[in-house]
Amino acid sequence: MKHSFLFLLLTSSILLSSCTTISNWFYDEEELEIRRLKPIDAQFTPTAIWSVSLGSGIGKFYSKLSPAVAYDKVFAASRQGVVAAFDQATGKKVWSKDFATYDDEGLTSGLTNLFSNGLSAKIAGGLSVAYETVFFGTENGEIIALDANTGEQKWITTVKGEVLATPAVDSGIVLVNTGSGLIFALDADSGEEIWSSESDVPPLSLRGVSSPTAVNGGAIIGTATGKLIVNILETGQTAWEQVISAATGVTELERIVDIDSEPLVAGGNVYVISYDGSLAAVELRTGRVIWKREYKSYRRMSLAGSTLYLVDVDSNLFALDSRNGVELWRQGALKERLLTGASPVGNYLVAGDKYGYLHWFNQADGKIVARLEVGGDDEDESIYHSPVVDGDTLYTQTRDGKLVAVTTP
Repeated sequence: MKHSFLFLLLTSSILLSSCTTISNWFYDEEELEIRRLKPIDAQFTPTAIWSVSLGSGIGKFYSKLSPAVAYDKVFAASRQGVVAAFDQATGKKVWSKDFATYDDEGLTSGLTNLFSNGLSAKIAGGLSVAYETVFFGTENGEIIALDANTGEQKWITTVKGEVLATPAVDSGIVLVNTGSGLIFALDADSGEEIWSSESDVPPLSLRGVSSPTAVNGGAIIGTATGKLIVNILETGQTAWEQVISAATGVTELERIVDIDSEPLVAGGNVYVISYDGSLAAVELRTGRVIWKREYKSYRRMSLAGSTLYLVDVDSNLFALDSRNGVELWRQGALKERLLTGASPVGNYLVAGDKYGYLHWFNQADGKIVARLEVGGDDEDESIYHSPVVDGDTLYTQTRDGKLVAVTTP
């Protein structure tokens, strides 16, 4: 009996203290090498100030869902259909709406719905907030506008094509890029179509589209054919288009040149990057290419001062001089961890990874200076989109639907 008790005690101790070790039994050595994080000389300790659940997240699906911050609230959504607003300081829920579809037929439908999440609304594009309104889209081609204060629906419009990217809002117009190659401009007050434009879609492309940018009266869109297009926002007339990356190669796979990253506008220039390896700075007014470099990415780029930051397809983080494209430094310690785009916060950059960790980097040299486990070292709780930053606080979502607010000292 004594030996049995000691055996159980030892077994329990191992299970409690070595959960990661046991989970590692299911990975080969190459994967384990990626999962193992090397120790860092932490310069500060980030703090999670609140955390809430949206009920479900995006699961294994591709998604660009990310929170949005406005009017002292944080807005977030799940693919299943929940859209909610939370107090920015406390995380207390302000309102919540469910856009999943439930069966309302039959005598037992009410009871059945209590144990069902309903039919997914397939919310895929991130949220945009402007004019005290929350705008988002779905894979079913729906664009929905909600009152930012109450969550009440203002309007819903259906477009031709999946809405996989965050809408852009400017000058009373909601700009939507779809997977079908169609771009729509909708009236922000009514949802009525103002104009539409179509670009080519190759036989094979990445799952996803570039989020559009609306600024200075222009609608700026990256396409699946490697072009950067600028339309006049009010009319849809094409101002100019520029080939950023041309398809080469024999197979359709080799010819993928998608621009899936949102064009970044700063200082009269547009910075754009393609999946096949073309990073370019383009003059916004004329479409003239100022410089071009070879980097592959589909992640969101960021800019702090005159430095451009990007994460490539292998999860290497780079800093470049935005004026000439000269590489300043690179950080490759997190290769293959599916690093998100890096968001500036104070003097640092922060990015998430597929194991649910947030990493802070020094903007000056790329050194990793802090780390925070948000998702429990589990791919089901991975961070899949660039954190959203407001002041010294960032907001991030995990695949299982957790929304977390974190402060940087």
